[in-house]
Amino acid sequence: MNTLIDFLNIDIKPLKSKETIAEAQDLFAEYNYTHFPVTEENTYIGCISKEDAEINPSHKAIGECRYEFNRFYVRSEMIWLDVLEEFAKNESNIVPVLNSKNKYIGYYELDDVIKFFHETPFLREEGGILIVRKEISSFSMSQVVQIVESNNAKLLGLFISKSEANFIEITLKISQSSLNEIIQTFRRYEFEIISEHQEDSYLKNLKDRSDYLDKYLNI
Repeated sequence: MNTLIDFLNIDIKPLKSKETIAEAQDLFAEYNYTHFPVTEENTYIGCISKEDAEINPSHKAIGECRYEFNRFYVRSEMIWLDVLEEFAKNESNIVPVLNSKNKYIGYYELDDVIKFFHETPFLREEGGILIVRKEISSFSMSQVVQIVESNNAKLLGLFISKSEANFIEITLKISQSSLNEIIQTFRRYEFEIISEHQEDSYLKNLKDRSDYLDKYLNI
């Protein structure tokens, strides 16, 4: 399987601060980028956005707009989830990549990072998705792993899908289609089950029918 750094893009050289806005406008007209990196004497100084390139005079030097630059970037050694977070935080479809010595080495495109995500076991391997919720004060990641593995299942991946003031929500992918025993174990450890599952729904239907029967017998 590829690593994220294999998707590093160097096809287009960064814009230089001495170049004109017209050159940035030409680049954005040719490529569907929201931003593009700018360097000055081979040092990354930020990204100019497509919107800023459109509203500035075409004869102006790109470097004169530096106060408008977005200064986001990722490191070459960062994991893909952190890289994906930078795309989301900056509402960009491109993010510059710097090495450990702060040298600009290229950029990632959002489509490539999503493609990498699709190749991970979290999406590629078969399994069941489970979403659980618990109070932050009593939550433990090691406990989540132990619950899954104690039921002879394999955890393919997990991430924090929602965080509130007092609660945290975790999305898990588990390498088995029968999740009922795992669901019941999570409940014993006071986790709330957020996602709907066929077996769990079956148990709920049985309980609903039982409650209905109790009410009928008590009439």
